Amino acid sequence: MDLASISVGALVVAILVSCFTRLNVGLLSIAFAWIIGVYLGGMPLREVTSGFPVGLFLTLSGVTMLFSQAQVNGTLERVAKHAVLLCRGHRGFVPIMFFVLAATLASVGPGNIATAALLAPMAMAAAGRAGIPLFLMAIMVGNGASAGALSPIAPTGVIVNNIMPGIGMPGRELATYLNNALGHSVIAFAGYFVLGGWKLFLHGGRSPDNPQGGASADDLPQPFETRHWITLAVILSLITSVIFFQVDVGMGAFACVVILALLRAADHQESVRRMPWAVIMMVSGVTVLIALLSKTQGLDLFVSLLARLTSAGTATFVSAFVTGLISVYSSTSAVVLPAFLPTIPGLVETLGGGDPFAIASSMNVGAHLVDVSPLSTTGALCLAGVTSSEDIRPLFNRLLAWGLSMTVVGAVTCYILF
Repeated sequence: MDLASISVGALVVAILVSCFTRLNVGLLSIAFAWIIGVYLGGMPLREVTSGFPVGLFLTLSGVTMLFSQAQVNGTLERVAKHAVLLCRGHRGFVPIMFFVLAATLASVGPGNIATAALLAPMAMAAAGRAGIPLFLMAIMVGNGASAGALSPIAPTGVIVNNIMPGIGMPGRELATYLNNALGHSVIAFAGYFVLGGWKLFLHGGRSPDNPQGGASADDLPQPFETRHWITLAVILSLITSVIFFQVDVGMGAFACVVILALLRAADHQESVRRMPWAVIMMVSGVTVLIALLSKTQGLDLFVSLLARLTSAGTATFVSAFVTGLISVYSSTSAVVLPAFLPTIPGLVETLGGGDPFAIASSMNVGAHLVDVSPLSTTGALCLAGVTSSEDIRPLFNRLLAWGLSMTVVGAVTCYILF
């Protein structure tokens, strides 16, 4: 067996391991890259380790540390509760508000997972009190968080935008973000109204049993304190500098982290402990293995395998379906997108045509649409927010059916949109 086949086999094993075990696939990928590159390929160790994405690692670390500070000091929670008060008492608008809130919060930096962790418990509790179907709330808050996932300053957006220039698509940050937001908005609102959301607007939008729309003392936000205003000002400054002055988002985030620490606006040590180090290592480790595939021509072999499943006319459909199917069981940002996005140039060349950016958008959207499944982190967070034990199993079943159906529904949607 040649080195290309061995390296592709290692990637397949890594993806399967990420689907069915709790082992950090990034660490496994680094071990595979070392063994295959040094001992089977005769490469110097420095050539193998050169695939470690130093820039991506620093960017992810800076961004996640900043928003970890904003979460630890309570800024994000206060923003969320103030926003929810805008639609108190109007049941039909509450899930819509959570969609908008989730998309907005995810877009300004925390990303989809951190946003879901922050909002899902609040959203599911509000749904229970207001008589809103838990399933409808879950698909709105879950898809809302994913709609903002590819913001240029969100962790997954950083990962994707780090890959895009290397595959011949630089300067597509805004278009990538908007295409992903469009796909999730179409699916979320279609699902919300088709599956019964329109009924929540009857009776004046209020629950006969709870005319206040689910509001309670727990929903009332505490006032913003000095540390919260400082945090919001620092985050706004980062966003402004990235958009208008082309400041590197990672380095800018580190500067913001230092400012908040010096001003004692956040518990710095607790913020570091709360960072998603496991995800950062997953992304970095898989990237090392992908870099090795490029050196061993394994990426070309991987592309040829994908090309057998599709044609130029169906590339968007198949790309969304395959990435969605794998993403049901694996990490979207750390495994699926880093593995599949680099195949696009070779895939288009092998197929003899196709729009590379349309395929990239289909992979991005298709991989994220399934994340409301309870097997994925976002869906699991929504399930964990359910307070009544008797509601857990029915909701699990419905979310699982939704997530699996998104492999097909998402593929069709991407085919139509892109």
